[in-house]
Amino acid sequence: MGILRKFGATLTAAAFVGVGALSATTTAEAAPQVATSAQKSTTAPAPVGLPPRAATAKATSTSKLIAKYRIDSRCITKGRVLCINKKTRKLVYMVNGKPVQVLDVRFGSSKTPTRNGVFRVYRKSKNHVSSLYHTKMPYAMFFSGGQAVHYSSDFKARGYNGASHGCANVRDKKKIAWIFARVKVGDRVVVYSK
Repeated sequence: MGILRKFGATLTAAAFVGVGALSATTTAEAAPQVATSAQKSTTAPAPVGLPPRAATAKATSTSKLIAKYRIDSRCITKGRVLCINKKTRKLVYMVNGKPVQVLDVRFGSSKTPTRNGVFRVYRKSKNHVSSLYHTKMPYAMFFSGGQAVHYSSDFKARGYNGASHGCANVRDKKKIAWIFARVKVGDRVVVYSK
């Protein structure tokens, strides 16, 4: 009987040691995975080799934004695009087919409408003053004749109660300054009603 007790005690001790070893191994293997997950959540840009689930989540997020702002398919292209929707009254700054910045915009009146179409920024003027209307047009990015995307202090003060003379007015000065610094002459501008 004494031998069986000793044998049983030895088996029990071995079992506990085995479980402890298994727990230690499992914990040691799991620790780097937990650290990696924590690192991913604090890192702003996603690394290139994302796991499929994270890549799918980013694609879904982009798809939702494209649907929410009714972004025209002509805006979903490589490069920088000022995507301007007259129905939603939004300018979406797109880079390589992804929405980067969204701004409120207003447009020309029925007598001086903002033209629809696909254009290119052909001129930039940080402190522009209109030669026709003698009004300030800071951060102007001209895309069609005298029509430009630019900041409007009138739009900021009066909102949609006013109109432009054909330009796409922006009321957020910081955002338009940020975009102005990144847009280059030759970048695409798409103006549409959808």
